[in-house]
Amino acid sequence: MTLIAPTLQAFFTERLGRQRQASPRTIAAYRDALRLLLGFVQQRTGTAPAKLDWKDLNADVISAFLNHLEDERGNSTRTRNVRLTAIRSLFSYAALQHPEHALLIQRVLDIPPKRFDKRTVTFLTGPEVDALLAAPDPKRWEGRGTRPCWPWPSRPACASPNSPA
Repeated sequence: MTLIAPTLQAFFTERLGRQRQASPRTIAAYRDALRLLLGFVQQRTGTAPAKLDWKDLNADVISAFLNHLEDERGNSTRTRNVRLTAIRSLFSYAALQHPEHALLIQRVLDIPPKRFDKRTVTFLTGPEVDALLAAPDPKRWEGRGTRPCWPWPSRPACASPNSPA
């Protein structure tokens, strides 16, 4: 029997904190994902998180947790995939620490992220882009060389007086 608690603590202190030098936001996001997972498992099995064993976190339980996130908590597919990334990171670390659970860990690592449709993001209309490009006054020193040309290098309004024609 191998309890998860010592590995979980080492994952946060050693792996994320010292080896990866993860940002506080990354650590907080991973913490939240794993806290939700442990709470889900406790609710399903009645086993306290401090007493959980690796066999309690098999691929079926992880898949049920991911479905729970979407179906009952209303999380988006992207949020589900971010939570899965945190779980996979923990299990990748655990694979090195607990080779005796290699098969169980590999099955969890084999859970693929869920596909989702990427929305096209459009913030500005054509007239809004033109208005933005026309905003700097080239007659004033503040307006010289400050034309926002980086997203639209082919627009004539972006032509620099020093650029070759």
